[in-house]
Amino acid sequence: MTTPDIAARRVRVLGACAALMVGALTLTACGGDANANSSGSSSDSKGGKSSAGTSTAKIVISAKDGSTAASINTTGVKVSDGRLTDVKMTVAGSGQSVAGSISADGGVWKPKEQLERGTKYQISATAKDGNGRTAAANSIFTTVTSANSFIGTYTPDNGTTVGVGMPVSFDFDKVISDKKAVQSHITVTSSSGQKVVGHWFGAQRLDFRPEEYWKAGSKVTMKIDLDGVEGANGVYGVQRKTVTFTIGRSQVSTVDVNTQTMTVVRDGRTLKSVPISSGSPEHTTYNGQMVISEKFVQTRMNSQTVGLGGEYDIPDVPHAMRLTSSGTFIHGNYWYNRGNPPFGRQGTSHGCVGLADVQGAEGATNAKWFYDNSLIGDVVIVKNSPDKTVSPDNGLNGWNMSWSEWMAGSAA
Repeated sequence: MTTPDIAARRVRVLGACAALMVGALTLTACGGDANANSSGSSSDSKGGKSSAGTSTAKIVISAKDGSTAASINTTGVKVSDGRLTDVKMTVAGSGQSVAGSISADGGVWKPKEQLERGTKYQISATAKDGNGRTAAANSIFTTVTSANSFIGTYTPDNGTTVGVGMPVSFDFDKVISDKKAVQSHITVTSSSGQKVVGHWFGAQRLDFRPEEYWKAGSKVTMKIDLDGVEGANGVYGVQRKTVTFTIGRSQVSTVDVNTQTMTVVRDGRTLKSVPISSGSPEHTTYNGQMVISEKFVQTRMNSQTVGLGGEYDIPDVPHAMRLTSSGTFIHGNYWYNRGNPPFGRQGTSHGCVGLADVQGAEGATNAKWFYDNSLIGDVVIVKNSPDKTVSPDNGLNGWNMSWSEWMAGSAA
């Protein structure tokens, strides 16, 4: 059976980065000398040397005074020829303090957390040079707005262990017109040495995968460096983060509609063959390589939400694992009509792959066994169905595209 897309992917706005933009305009506490090095005297206009009262400390605030599209990741304060003694950052207007810290060597101050988009801030900083003379600088600026920035919801999460079929997938919240700029600022590498290539599905989705499934046990690193990257006219990225995840054991399960069985193979060895019930002749199951993208111990399935009539509304479908965004699952089935032939004889579902189960998801059933032994990113292959092959962008199913086709969709 098919279901609605039950769970949207989480949006992650990523953490602050310590790197600071260099060369921004610095200001004195009261205006005037833009280098903000003075404790009361200006530079000697004749000899070019500092007078006795002039501090040699030079403060740089990365967000230029008056700027309206400052970074939410790299805003901070830096000093040369001196040490920072005090930095205050507030939300302009409200006076709310923004927590931050000065580095041990006194050279850098940065906020504790990522700044908010579309918010006006004020920074006031003081420093002293080696002779104890004070310099000061101020900046009032506004961070880039939501309307003028984009973010990408991505999967998989940092620190997770996933199956060998799991692609890296980004869904951007804005249309990307400069695909090359965006793709070139996301790099995905594997400890296995496999070549990883990006592919665009339309203007808002970018997936990465190698030619073959990931090597079991490998480590994958994704570096996101989109902060300040112009993805469309006047629309800039705000994300900067490194994400790592681990590829677990190799598990590929093959559903044969002709025999109504599923064979589970792990690391080249058959673990188990179990009877299944595929789609009925009226509601056939897609062929092709499908990746488990979500897992639910129990979930609701309602036929009306996927364009069917009132055929079913089951509030507690057990051991459900999503295979397509359009609603194909492999899941437990406790309502199977006992008057029909048993599992393994014929397809009776509305397009899903059913496994024998009990209500409550607590029995020692084939469905529970498969659920417990599956990872997000495991591959389920369906063959010999009268239906078409699943579309590569229907779920995380880009493996149904040849490598040459995949590379042709790269903008880098």
